[in-house]
Amino acid sequence: MAKRIQFRAHGGPEVLEYVDFQPAEPGPQQVQVRNQAIGLNFIDTYFRGGLYPLPELPSGLGNEGAGIVEAVGSEVNTFKVGDRVAYGTGPLGAYSDVHVLPAANLVKLPDDISFEQAAAVMLKGLTVQYLLRQTYELKGGETILFHAAAGGVGSLACQWAKALGVKLIGTVSSAEKAAHAKALGAWATIDYSHEDVAQRVLELTDGKKCPVVYDGVGKDTWLTSLDCVAPRGLMVSFGNASGAVTGVNLGILSQKGSLYVTRPTLASYANNAENLQAMADELFAMIRSGKVKVDISQRFSLSEAAKAQTELSARRTTGSTILLP
Repeated sequence: MAKRIQFRAHGGPEVLEYVDFQPAEPGPQQVQVRNQAIGLNFIDTYFRGGLYPLPELPSGLGNEGAGIVEAVGSEVNTFKVGDRVAYGTGPLGAYSDVHVLPAANLVKLPDDISFEQAAAVMLKGLTVQYLLRQTYELKGGETILFHAAAGGVGSLACQWAKALGVKLIGTVSSAEKAAHAKALGAWATIDYSHEDVAQRVLELTDGKKCPVVYDGVGKDTWLTSLDCVAPRGLMVSFGNASGAVTGVNLGILSQKGSLYVTRPTLASYANNAENLQAMADELFAMIRSGKVKVDISQRFSLSEAAKAQTELSARRTTGSTILLP
């Protein structure tokens, strides 16, 4: 038997249960991984709370982890028992000692990247890779806006943007988080708890606004974000930390300067094994170079998953949080 976190009904962190379970044997194209570290992400709270409905309950939780291959399916020839691997695109069930998932969802983990680094960075780091390198390919000299710059994704984006020669303006909720983002490479920060974000963006860009705005917050920042996008610029809405954006009037895009808007997901970019490995290789190279440092600010045991999610939702965390089986 192994241990995992599961939930029988949608709700707050209190619905999470730490239980015994019998891991499945890997199917023909699947791999069984003994987790060494597990990533904690906002998307986990969306599944738990019901924002992203599930076909059946009880369900496991978590999309991200790193560990050692324990068994492979009969048709798997890309991995072998003992391989170091990491994953960030699910399926759900990473909050466990052992996880069985498709071989196509795994990447090979280089020896110089630790399990904890990989678990802390796979989902968030691959997200930053597609946002900054694919959704809108950043060029040196640009000034961009990135919400929640001191969070898990934002902490990586600050560093990666700086490495690309891009001036990242990061929104934060406190002086401490502003200092954190600046230390990681943010060019400027805006504390939205007492500053007018759109007004400050105008001032920081000499009235030009930003060619692209990255918004993982959602409902609370949607309209503010649109006010920060330059004419014919791109609004990238990639998360729902404050709730989903609904009831959008497309006419507002014309009123604010013929704006573009996209709602991307990692699954659409890491849509096959080759793309996934290529994105991960670029991420690992950035870590190896020292241009992107993995900031693990919180560690919890797997049994403390509910506490970890409570801290995350209350915005009391910085950088990345991991769970340890």
